[in-house]
Amino acid sequence: MTFIEVVELVGKVIDGVGVAVIAIGALIAAGFAVGRLRRKDTETYSKFREQLGRSILLGLELLVAADIIRTVAITPTAQSVGVLAGIVLIRTFLSWSLELEITGRWPWQKKAKPAPAQPATSAPDAATPSTTTRPE
Repeated sequence: MTFIEVVELVGKVIDGVGVAVIAIGALIAAGFAVGRLRRKDTETYSKFREQLGRSILLGLELLVAADIIRTVAITPTAQSVGVLAGIVLIRTFLSWSLELEITGRWPWQKKAKPAPAQPATSAPDAATPSTTTRPE
């Protein structure tokens, strides 16, 4: 087996894994959604979209990796690199759009930090005399 054949095989395997991740992720998301519908969960739709979006994102990452492997290792011509750039650009836009749908923010935006817990302050009790010390 030549180097080019091995690279082509690796690219096809990664393509297959990417497609499988999307398909299996969609089935799992649908299964969980059916379970939530039976429990009458009001968040069923949004949770289904989130889970489906995450499986599509992971699958897209694998498909891009396979395209890069095949294009750069097998046929690094200007035309094939241009086609790869177009594919990566489209898939990157799709990934960013899905990330925005899932998390509500762009991938480069920082996660919102939780508000720090406010310490419980108790007002001095009016019935208890306050003791203050004076410096001597």
